[in-house]
Amino acid sequence: MLVSQPVFILASPFSFTSIVCAMLGQHPAGYAVPEINLFVSETIEELVLDMMGKRQILMHGLLRTIAQLYTGEQTIESIDLARRWLKKRFPLTSGEVYWELCKKVAPLRIIDKSPIYSNPQKPEILDRITRTFPNAHYLYLLRHPRTQGQSWLKIPTAPIALIELDSLDYSTTPPTIDPQYAWYSKQKIILEFLATIPEPQKMQLRGEDILNNPRLYLEKICQWLNLPFDENIYQTMLRTEESSYACMGPYGAQWGNNPGYQKSPTFQQRPVKNAQLSGPLPWRNDNTGFLPEVIELAQFFGYE
Repeated sequence: MLVSQPVFILASPFSFTSIVCAMLGQHPAGYAVPEINLFVSETIEELVLDMMGKRQILMHGLLRTIAQLYTGEQTIESIDLARRWLKKRFPLTSGEVYWELCKKVAPLRIIDKSPIYSNPQKPEILDRITRTFPNAHYLYLLRHPRTQGQSWLKIPTAPIALIELDSLDYSTTPPTIDPQYAWYSKQKIILEFLATIPEPQKMQLRGEDILNNPRLYLEKICQWLNLPFDENIYQTMLRTEESSYACMGPYGAQWGNNPGYQKSPTFQQRPVKNAQLSGPLPWRNDNTGFLPEVIELAQFFGYE
């Protein structure tokens, strides 16, 4: 049986990755997983130990995926089985277990959008991916830094997450939490990484463009991945609510995906308004705008 290497969606958090990943996963040849975060650690034992306590939410997507693939359901009982399944694989590397999941879904192809993979503070994560999957494909998904920052700060845990990412303006006293710093550092590490990837294995798109014209851009992505595309496939890809993960999970593994997507997974096409790079930032009270380097990089991506 042919086992295909995954498609990794690289992006900042809240960059339309959940809905785009779900669309690609609804393709007859695709299988979208939640944020499985497998490559965060070298071994499964290290992964499980690293994601205990307040970080255990980062395990939800992986537990739901294992439960679904090996029991056909996501229940408290199947999540418990998934925990035991992982414990038996403590000595294995994250890459070895990822290959096991690839073989389980074959001939389908895994679509993975775990934002933690492009962590500026842990470049070794992307190195693990390329060592494990030298022929993987990478979809670089962009979002305007203004609307991305606004989406960040709608999440109650955003301040803590942004502090952990060192997304702070140290020119103020005390330092000001500002998501533009995280946006910039994410784009830089992704660009540096993709510079090492052969051209046929990577594609860069703005999320706003995909949502404004899904037929055009989904067809482009399918052509890039050498996947069939017609009207029936297109309509199937729009039914994002039919994903096995387009809902809340059971107790102990409720999350694993963007909360907004899990609570409202149906794709409803509506225009995504253009945002501006000029002007004060809505999350600051000192009339500060974007940094010059943020503006320059965003303009490079075609934003205004």
